[in-house]
Amino acid sequence: MPGEAPASLFARLWPAIVRREPKALRRLRVENLAGLAGAVLEVGAGTGTNFPLYPSTVRRVVAVEPEPSLRALAEQAAAAAPVQIEVRDGAFEDLSPLAPEKFDAVVASLVLCSVPEAEHALAQAFSALRPGGELRFVEHVAAAGALGTLQRAADATFWPRLFGNCHTHRDTVGAIRRAGFAVDRSRLVRVTPAWLPNPAGSMAVGRAVKPA
Repeated sequence: MPGEAPASLFARLWPAIVRREPKALRRLRVENLAGLAGAVLEVGAGTGTNFPLYPSTVRRVVAVEPEPSLRALAEQAAAAAPVQIEVRDGAFEDLSPLAPEKFDAVVASLVLCSVPEAEHALAQAFSALRPGGELRFVEHVAAAGALGTLQRAADATFWPRLFGNCHTHRDTVGAIRRAGFAVDRSRLVRVTPAWLPNPAGSMAVGRAVKPA
C-alpha cells in the first residue's frame, strides 16, 4: 500500500530461506508441535511454516507476527491450515493486547534468538499461559567448542544484521528457567553436518511448564 515502509532485508530473505529448510529442522518442528491441544498462542509466526503441522487436537491458534510482509504470507497459510488459525499483528515482546485470554500452550520457533530481551519476552509468554500451561520451543542455542567461537564471532558482526537480529550464541534454555518455567524436557540437536561451519546449526527442542 502507498506509504508503507519497505520490507526489511530479513523479511525479503526469510520466505526463500524457509522454503529450503533442512529436513532435520522440519522434523524438529513436527516434534515441537506433537501432542498439543486446546488453545495455542504462536509467537513470531513468520510466514506460517508451522501451520500445516498442527495436530487436530488443537482447538484454535492465535499467531502473532509483527512484520507486515511475513504476516500477509502467514494469513495465506492460515487459510489452508488443518486447524483454526487467526493471524494478528503483534510482537513477542508485548502480548498485553491478548489479555485477559489465557492459553494452554505457547509455541516459539526460531524467535527467542532475535528478540532484544529474551527474558522479557519469556515473561510475556509466562503471563499468557494458564497455570499448568506449556511452552514448546525449537530455538538456536549456544554451542561449545569451535562452533561456539564461530557463533560469538557471527553474533558480534554480520549475522544479526542479515538475519533479523538473530543471535545464535544464547543460553535460551537457561533463560526459560529464569523466567519461572520448569523445563521438563530439552535436547540439543545439530541440524547441519558437523563439518559445515553454520552458526545456526546448534538447536534445542523442548517443553517447559508454567507451575500450577
